[in-house]
Amino acid sequence: MTSTAFFIGGDFAVRRLGFGAMHLPTEPGPARETAVAVARRAVELGITLIDTAYLYGGGANEELLAEALHPYPDDLLVTTKVGVARTGPGGEWKLDGRPAVLRDQVERALRRLRVERIELLQLHRVDPETPLADQVGTLRDLRTEGKIGRIGLSEVTVGQLHQARRIVDIASVQNRYNLLDRAHEPVLAACEAAGIAFLPWRTVARGESGAEAEVAAVAAELDATPTQVALAWLLGHSPVILPIPGTARIDHLEENLAAERPDLPPAHRERLDRLSVH
Repeated sequence: MTSTAFFIGGDFAVRRLGFGAMHLPTEPGPARETAVAVARRAVELGITLIDTAYLYGGGANEELLAEALHPYPDDLLVTTKVGVARTGPGGEWKLDGRPAVLRDQVERALRRLRVERIELLQLHRVDPETPLADQVGTLRDLRTEGKIGRIGLSEVTVGQLHQARRIVDIASVQNRYNLLDRAHEPVLAACEAAGIAFLPWRTVARGESGAEAEVAAVAAELDATPTQVALAWLLGHSPVILPIPGTARIDHLEENLAAERPDLPPAHRERLDRLSVH
């Protein structure tokens, strides 16, 4: 059977199938009320890993989660991301990993999430204009100060991961990865070798029509949805994979969580493994 739990950083136990909060509406009104209900339902259903970021509404997504879930259950890990800011020439979003910017974003995230420490803080992207050692070193210093519990990276190469690990322990990597997009397989392999959590984003994606037809066929044979099949494949592909599918609807949330119940039969998994990928 596929394990349903993982210890992030070696010490924080989470359910492997998490929740990505990016798609939750934050504007006042009925849609926001539904978003709050979805977040609360996720926790009721046993979700213990929720992913957000400053980029998602300039902190509005973090505030929504705090409104819905604070005070947080002891076993709930809310992870957020920093390193993208409105510091472009015209005030547009850009990668910005300067130490002062990262520090400011972490301080603001602490206030928005209403916590004294962010148990998992991820660098949203590596800023090519700032030395990686300065970016990761700043997060290491914030961890030493007690404001961060564990440090993660997002959209990194194997080389960047190795470089970062020479500076500080890395607890997680969040790269784009799914059944039909396995470009980051080398990064996943590096994470598996080191026991680092791998949080794939865009867990379900469109591919070539033939590949999609095969996924649909497997789903029909197993009386499941293509989304459930894609998530079940991820859960069985590597023990360090922690998918974080997102939705703004409770029925989709419940559908996603059903993906962890059965293991994919070997014959079906082999068919999915053989699909053409990019």
